[in-house]
Parts: sequence; structure tokens; C-alpha cells
Amino acid sequence: MASNRIGRINEEIQRELSDLLRALKDPRVHKTMLSITRVETTPDLRYAKVYVSMLDKEATKETLAGLKSSAGYLRRELGKNLQLRYTPELQWQADDSITHGAHILDILSKLDIPEDSDDETADNT
Repeated sequence: MASNRIGRINEEIQRELSDLLRALKDPRVHKTMLSITRVETTPDLRYAKVYVSMLDKEATKETLAGLKSSAGYLRRELGKNLQLRYTPELQWQADDSITHGAHILDILSKLDIPEDSDDETADNT
């Protein structure tokens, strides 16, 4: 039951942070398009690891620095919008899972795997 609650809290934090990121005025954050892919909160709700995917990979360090510098503001606004006993401390992580998935799809598309024809599938059934 507790993991279900943490899952709901993670989704709420992700939704609220996505809305709050639009209001940030830090130019380092707005240099590239970014999205929050997931949030992992510790069971005691003290820390939340926020995974961020960025379109421009060259601006990753600069964007993460901008997010870390605005973490206090985002945490305060998150505390106002969510009714939690503790507002978690935000820890920002670059997420390259989308790039990794695209790389795997590229590798799979280069493999020479013969496709099954309709005649073979009809014979096997």
C-alpha cells in the first residue's frame, strides 16, 4: 500500500514540476527543450530524484546547473502546491533512456532478420 502512495506522489511531483519549469526565468534552463521523464521519491519523502531528458545533449551540464540553482524556488513552490508533511529535496539527474532506446532501435533495424511470410504462418497453425 505504501508503494502505491509513493507512486502517486511521484506522479504528482512530476506533474507539478513540469508546470513550474515553464515559469522559470533562468536562461540556462530554457536553452533546450526538456521534459521530466520520471521522479523517484525515498519512502520517508525527504529526497526526490528527478530524471530530466534534454533535446540538446551539449547543454546538459549547463541545464542541470540551472535546475540545481533553482531547486530552492521549485521546492518552495512544490510545497505550496502539494499538501505533504515534508517537501522533498530535489536532486536532478540527466536521463538518457530515450537516446539509449533510439540507439537500440537503430541496432535492431540494421540486423538482417528475414521476415516471416504469410504462407509460413498459415502452414504452422
